[in-house]
Amino acid sequence: MFLTTDSFDLKQILLGSEEWSFLLETILRTSIMFLIIIFGLRLLGKRGVKQLSVFELVVIIGLGSAAGDPMFYKDVGIMPALVVFTMIISLYSIITYFIGKSKNFEKLVEGKPICLIDKGVFCIKDFKKEALGEDEFFSELRLKGVSHLGQIEKAIEEISGEISVFYFEDKDVKYGLPVMPNSLDKAIKIFARNSHYSCTFCGYTQEFEAHAKSQCKVCGKDEWVESSNKKRIS
Repeated sequence: MFLTTDSFDLKQILLGSEEWSFLLETILRTSIMFLIIIFGLRLLGKRGVKQLSVFELVVIIGLGSAAGDPMFYKDVGIMPALVVFTMIISLYSIITYFIGKSKNFEKLVEGKPICLIDKGVFCIKDFKKEALGEDEFFSELRLKGVSHLGQIEKAIEEISGEISVFYFEDKDVKYGLPVMPNSLDKAIKIFARNSHYSCTFCGYTQEFEAHAKSQCKVCGKDEWVESSNKKRIS
């Protein structure tokens, strides 16, 4: 079945139900909303743009949604969008004020930093709360120059989603779970030789004798990989 000129309407595809003259109106609408966005973000301040918490992300999405529709929908007026902008910025200012007054309210709205690693071992309870895959997390650690968990004194997920890592000094680096690609692929249950081994689930590390087997003292799992104690190269 072939398309006919009646079923193939180029004007409908390009403009929808509007006329060509609406393109000039779109240019004007977009220019006005663009200036309103800049003004709104200036009112939010640098903190509202540089690193976004969940609360601040909601504000930005709200501003973007309010700005987008009036740019190209003819039946959406600019004044209602301006009211939405005013309300969002006002609510942001009010909530930010109460955040500064109450730590409990701040935690309720923005959450709190989560400790993911403490002295080379995963904080299992906290780690499970976050939607953070092991491979994704290991990738972030590698980007920070980490090759195994024994180099890390603490790793904290900030409210912005960024990972802050605090390192042991070279003299204090311990044996730890390797985080290099495919490092967990050859997990074992019986130790091949006398060495340090790390639990693949929580990172707990201990020295074991050859041909022995053990359950992890922290999480109870029984799969291990040989640990690393390499110094961090920065």
